[in-house]
Amino acid sequence: MEYLETPQGRRLAHVRTPGRGPGIVFLGGFRSDMTGTKALHLQAWAEASGRAFLRFDYSGHGASDGAFEDGTIGRWLEDARAAIAATDGPQVLVGSSMGGWIALLVARDWPEKVAGLVTIAAAPDFTEDIWAAMSREERAALAARGFVQRPTDYADTPYVITERLIAEARDHLILPAPLHLPMPARFLQGTADTDVPLERALRLLGHATGPDLRLCIVKDADHRFSTPDCLALIAAMVAEVIARA
Repeated sequence: MEYLETPQGRRLAHVRTPGRGPGIVFLGGFRSDMTGTKALHLQAWAEASGRAFLRFDYSGHGASDGAFEDGTIGRWLEDARAAIAATDGPQVLVGSSMGGWIALLVARDWPEKVAGLVTIAAAPDFTEDIWAAMSREERAALAARGFVQRPTDYADTPYVITERLIAEARDHLILPAPLHLPMPARFLQGTADTDVPLERALRLLGHATGPDLRLCIVKDADHRFSTPDCLALIAAMVAEVIARA
């Protein structure tokens, strides 16, 4: 594991393996780190294929510096751009959940650096879903204290949701603005995902424009998308995107 410093002065932990291009960059989800099942499986696949690979932790995540509560979508987007900028040539971005949101932003705004895109249970604009689901009492607490705690199925302790996270994310929403993806893109989604509904994936596909966009729906797959079949599908979609890049 190594560290890189972003232009904003944040130190990000990352693991890079050499290989031919286009390389693959894995972007993890909200409160996830680079040691997850999907990241490690994809790294092993890339190494076996002789392809360059990069996984990293956003600031406030995993082994990177910073506090999670200081994070925003814009800050984590800056982190992603810094990590991607450290690679050689165009990359295939593989974004999981929140990482899908960030990968879409990078692909939209920096297309010359993105050879292809694969999203896994992409969660664009999920902060607006959190806001919409908050009770009047939670919104009052958010305004008074600057944060609330919300339970999650993915950790023993509640997630801390800050007012800054909700407000700043509105500068980076995907669905209200045009989204053109000139590179091949594959959106993977499970029907049993209780965090990102299938309707969101369908809306994303309908909203985006581009010459080579496809949505792959997997019956009974959940938000983790980490069964052996799902992991094999992720690798297959990356290979397809590379072949069409």
